[in-house]
Amino acid sequence: MAQEFDEPFLDDPEKLEQEELEAQELEDLEPPSIEDLEAENAQLKDRLMRAMAETENIRKRGERDRREAELYGGTKLARDLLSVHDNLGRALENLDDLLRENNAPLVEGLELTQRELLSVFEKHKILKVEPEIGDKFDAKQHQAMFEAPVPNTKKGHIIQVMANGFVIGDRLIRPAHVGVSSNTDPVKAEKPEE
Repeated sequence: MAQEFDEPFLDDPEKLEQEELEAQELEDLEPPSIEDLEAENAQLKDRLMRAMAETENIRKRGERDRREAELYGGTKLARDLLSVHDNLGRALENLDDLLRENNAPLVEGLELTQRELLSVFEKHKILKVEPEIGDKFDAKQHQAMFEAPVPNTKKGHIIQVMANGFVIGDRLIRPAHVGVSSNTDPVKAEKPEE
């Protein structure tokens, strides 16, 4: 029977060299000092805190994006429906008394449709921007369609409203279309005649 040896008859020189290197590395290793361990601990704590902060930021960003998508998701549809609102308004404005009398149910249906459309707009936080004549022009909510030097008006004030604007949440969908005074003369109070 052949004798069994723990070591092979021919050793692999590369394997022997690798084992010698590993043995040398083990001898060179010292147990880490307390300062090294504390530094590593501080570094790991810092990485953990940064990872937790990043996770919280991602959660908050996702929540904000969800809220904005919920609020502003229908902006394109709302913008397209504004022309329907405008056309209903124009149709109702151009009806004369005879037409209203002869077609009362049709007119009532148009008025109800317009009110329902405004009700749906309000439900989805789409609100009208309704400037008044004499209000100061606000470039954030109004679009100047023309300027005219109208007597007895202040420069930069609204002299005509052509179309109301709309906002959804705090974003402008469509600015109100207005005419603005370019009057450079100071407003003169009318003097009573003597």
